Amino acid sequence: MAAFIAKQMVGNQLSAVKDAAGGGDGGGDGDDKEKAEEEERERQEAIREAEERRKEKHRKMEEEREKMRQDIRDKYNIKKKEEIVEAMPQEEPNPLMRKKKTPEELAAEAEQEELDDFTKLKNQIETQVNELKTQIEGKCVMQ
Repeated sequence: MAAFIAKQMVGNQLSAVKDAAGGGDGGGDGDDKEKAEEEERERQEAIREAEERRKEKHRKMEEEREKMRQDIRDKYNIKKKEEIVEAMPQEEPNPLMRKKKTPEELAAEAEQEELDDFTKLKNQIETQVNELKTQIEGKCVMQ
């Protein structure tokens, strides 16, 4: 991979030197652009392939590590800590890292708070009316 990229860089440098010295094809600007685009595509493909190989290598290494961990757990009768890890995300350890609320969520939350205030006020009024009603009923005697 590194050798391929090095070859690409040397090839690009040589073509740049030819163009600067005037030793190029002269009217081959279109060909040079096509060549450069093709080289860039090849370079990108090489980078992508190298990245895939790296990811596959790390995935295999992690599988081997997990197998070794499982062997140790089996040997010493240790249970995997996945249950504890699942319970942890419920609490937010750092309030600065929490998910930001969308404007819709903020509006819904504000509306819910308003409803709560109205509900509290309504309950207060209802209790006061009921108290007045009982006071009046206690003072008035129907004959």
